[in-house]
Amino acid sequence: MKLPRQQYKVTKRVIKSHCLVLTVRLELPPPPPGLKAEYEALFTSDALLFLHELISTFNEGVDKVLCLRVSRKANLDLSGGLPNFLEHTAHTRRDQAWRVLPVPQRLQRRHVDIGDLAPCDTQRFIKALQSPAQGIQVDFDDGNCPTFYNQIRGIYNVLQAVHNQLPNIPHISEFPLLMLRPRAWNMVEHNMMVGGREVPGPLFDFGLLMFHCGYKLFENKSGPFFYLSKVESYLEARLWNDIFVWTQQKLRLPLGSIKATVLIENVLAAFEMEEILYELQEHSAGLNCGLWDYSASFVTKFGHRQAFLLPDRSKYVSMEKRFLHSYMDLLVQTCHRRGALATGGMAAQLLPQDQLHESYSTILAAVTRLKLLEIRAGVDGFMVYDLSFIEPMQRLFQLYTEGDNQLDQLRHDVNVTPEDLLSMPSGGVTLHGLKYNITVGVLFIKAWLSGKGQFFYRGQVEDSATAEISRSQVWQWIRHHTQLEDNSRVVSRRLVTELTKEVELELRTVCPSLRCKQNLHVAAEIFLEVVLKRDFPEFITTYLNQDHTFLSSQSPHQEKALDTHLPQPKL
Repeated sequence: MKLPRQQYKVTKRVIKSHCLVLTVRLELPPPPPGLKAEYEALFTSDALLFLHELISTFNEGVDKVLCLRVSRKANLDLSGGLPNFLEHTAHTRRDQAWRVLPVPQRLQRRHVDIGDLAPCDTQRFIKALQSPAQGIQVDFDDGNCPTFYNQIRGIYNVLQAVHNQLPNIPHISEFPLLMLRPRAWNMVEHNMMVGGREVPGPLFDFGLLMFHCGYKLFENKSGPFFYLSKVESYLEARLWNDIFVWTQQKLRLPLGSIKATVLIENVLAAFEMEEILYELQEHSAGLNCGLWDYSASFVTKFGHRQAFLLPDRSKYVSMEKRFLHSYMDLLVQTCHRRGALATGGMAAQLLPQDQLHESYSTILAAVTRLKLLEIRAGVDGFMVYDLSFIEPMQRLFQLYTEGDNQLDQLRHDVNVTPEDLLSMPSGGVTLHGLKYNITVGVLFIKAWLSGKGQFFYRGQVEDSATAEISRSQVWQWIRHHTQLEDNSRVVSRRLVTELTKEVELELRTVCPSLRCKQNLHVAAEIFLEVVLKRDFPEFITTYLNQDHTFLSSQSPHQEKALDTHLPQPKL
């Protein structure tokens, strides 16, 4: 929600303490209800000055990388060309000598991290800090809805954890590593203005986290460590590296103190993995591969081309398919050749709390089989959402690997070609898959309208990654008049509209209030807007974040209640 703005002036008195003589201005709204103390703890005069300098320094760089994305997409569309390994950086790939700097001791063993943890969910955050996981993906991106309330609450919770002010948690040097994931380049923070412009979301998140927690994490040999979302090229990695260098100088941290894992979530980035590592040599904690954002990127970049029709994900898309296992094999090979860690995706399934439940062993066996494939491919770790999976998955590493990681698995057997990476799996579309995608898309938008970045459906957690692939496939199937396997009906505007209304009616039966039903209806309408657009909206989160419906849907009462009313079927 956009609140009335209040202007803050950082005065010469504050700046003199930094041996500077200038006056700067930025704008912030008042604190959300119930967060006055947290707000004042985060937005001190020194912190505001630091944010102003950081954003002023790198605003133009963010604009450039976003413009380059548009230009690159236009060139691919106009030429009909396909991505390939870059000719002008071939010397970087041919040079066998360079390596990334070794990571600190605590980062060398990252077998099982907890993924998609929105830190505004205080109860789940504390449970994760008490867990035996090696790390926590502290997520301000895919698993988080970036209301002003959630950002302040989440960043403040991280600050409290780092300074050991949360109840019943171990010391910072003993609880799982905090792998801080700021928002991606496409996200804007509406509630701060610098230089008369709303600020980039990732700089807002990164700046506050580093200013308040960076030195303390470094001092305790526990960070600062980051995840970088939705990086599309080595030039974007270069920008992050410049931000790291600048920040370390400002905060008087040694070069290389910051370490970052880059999520390879885009097909274009898959062709530049070595270059991305090269740009982040002093600051790399490796690369990560995931399933759904990466698959959705094929629709984002090539969805209008019939040759890139992606079949029903519920039936025909998994990490065992050629285009995905090739991507994972190449990522592992690339990382290990350069001395970097390679991590796999997140198991989104939820285990029944009762181990005697008939589905417990089935779900555990299914997740074990898929994660064992990743271990045998050479990954050094992966993520789980459900804390109950931590110990079973750690035992997998104990049984099938030796030591802290698998950096010695150089994968000389791998020879991945562009054709491997761009090979679409065969298969069609089922009515079940179409309706499942519609349901996930509608429920995700409904969650956002309630200030939440994830929800639980059919035994697993869903977030923006699954929402992306869901709405992407529906848009693409409409675009190409795809026939259903079941009855040869064509996926059309009319069919999708009918099914969306059907889904809404089914979901209304579990809505406990009029407000819930209203949000569900609005979510269904927005979903239809998104999948029926002439041109494909690149990110559903950007679309929602800029849309007036999302911005006006958060009442102060709702935001105040978020921390205690997030759905908690399972910790």
